[in-house]
Amino acid sequence: MYSRSWPRLYAKGSVGRPAFATAFGLWNDEQVAAAEQVEAGLGDLDLVRLVFCDPHGLARAKTLPAETFRSVLRNGMDFSPGPFLFDTGHAVAVDFLSDPGVGVEELAGAGNFVLVPDPLTFQVLPGTEPRTAWVMGDEFLRDGTPHPLSSRHALRQVCARYAKRELVPVVGLEVEWYLTRRLPGPVGNEGNGFGLQGPAPVVEAMNPGYQFNGFAAYDSVSEVANPLAMALLGLGLPLRSMEHESGPGQLETTFDPMFALDAADAMVMFRTLTKQYCARRGHHASFMSLPRIDGFDPSGWHLHQSVMDASTGRNLFAGDDPSGSISPRGKAYVDGLLAHARDFCLLSVPTVNGYRRLGPGFSLSPTRIGSSVEDRSVMVRVVGSDSATHVENRVGEPSANPYLAIGGQLFAGLEGLLGEDRAPRPVAPGDTPGAGTPTPTDTLPQSLREALEAFRGGAAKELLCRPLTSCLTKLKESEVSRFEAWCEREGPAEGEVTEWEHREYFGAF
Repeated sequence: MYSRSWPRLYAKGSVGRPAFATAFGLWNDEQVAAAEQVEAGLGDLDLVRLVFCDPHGLARAKTLPAETFRSVLRNGMDFSPGPFLFDTGHAVAVDFLSDPGVGVEELAGAGNFVLVPDPLTFQVLPGTEPRTAWVMGDEFLRDGTPHPLSSRHALRQVCARYAKRELVPVVGLEVEWYLTRRLPGPVGNEGNGFGLQGPAPVVEAMNPGYQFNGFAAYDSVSEVANPLAMALLGLGLPLRSMEHESGPGQLETTFDPMFALDAADAMVMFRTLTKQYCARRGHHASFMSLPRIDGFDPSGWHLHQSVMDASTGRNLFAGDDPSGSISPRGKAYVDGLLAHARDFCLLSVPTVNGYRRLGPGFSLSPTRIGSSVEDRSVMVRVVGSDSATHVENRVGEPSANPYLAIGGQLFAGLEGLLGEDRAPRPVAPGDTPGAGTPTPTDTLPQSLREALEAFRGGAAKELLCRPLTSCLTKLKESEVSRFEAWCEREGPAEGEVTEWEHREYFGAF
């Protein structure tokens, strides 16, 4: 057999610049030490998945031979900006051929950016053959500055604002999702294209559902859920519980509290690898809020939040009353969440489908802007006592970009802590403001269009910078406009989950 050794004519891994991370001082001491450990273990691996999170919260990746990754680790790797340009249905939403209009010159002509692995996120995936690892990357322009469209960088910036005040935000994940059994059928390519999603995966429910926390209901999914739980633990994720929710095959997965960036990284890994794990076993996992399947109940993502004093480790939300009251600083944080509830709603509920859950038909899904203690009908719920006191925002959908959703919450909470906001009056259960009819400022947006308009007029540019705000606006305008055009043509029944939504989200998310 003829064989030869091919010369390396270019820098390994198609890098933007050799020693990119070192040349621009992109790593701290902890990352430098972690990189040395990663490099020492590459001989025991075959492949590395280099991952970043796009604006929609979906993982985008390249798979590299371990020896190629050896140079990419410090050099970075060229990536296409396509994931910044496409909406959820892969329609081109940012006109990169003429004027991108987002304030990032490098997008013109769809030029590459450099993705630099974060060695602190390097994780060997257990039980894989070939032997495979996962690592998150940070997006940079070629001059070594963070890419303005990087959602991971946006969250880092918010965390830095806390660090300047010797504060540390702490986040807990509570995620609902659907496990279904995949049925034989086409892969979904019929009619597919840019902005034209083909048929969604054909599935059947795992059980009848509507036996909340039922032992037998969980047992019906345990053949997949139990080994999945062990795999998540093997990844080092701080899994706290797996339980069966109300819907048929609807699961809730919770994790112990984490630092904010760790929590966002964990959410990306959890969703991505859960979908992969289930698919390889003939099942389909979906984090779409409300699939178009008979009897399904909407799924939410409840974000638990508290703030720690970095010097003492004390929870700022802990009140003096052992019965469970929240401290004045905790109340100020909640005020910030309420004040920004409308203009940041797009970050927690970024899809057309997510607003189905916020409709009047689902009593445990929040629609009013308010807070209360241990009450699941309100937007922000105060939970726990003493050092465990925290707040739970119940607005989010499980497919949201975790860096943007968490970043928006932390930014709003810090604004409240700093006393820079004047929140609307919290609405207690049964309370009716004014003459009894909710005003727009009392309620959360009820559609993606309404949320987009609130986002345009809110404090997004203070949180995200102008380029990312502009890019998100273009992406969401494209998505909602395609949906509205479809509705005009097809005339779906009022209030139903449409075929467009099921095609758009059920497979991808």
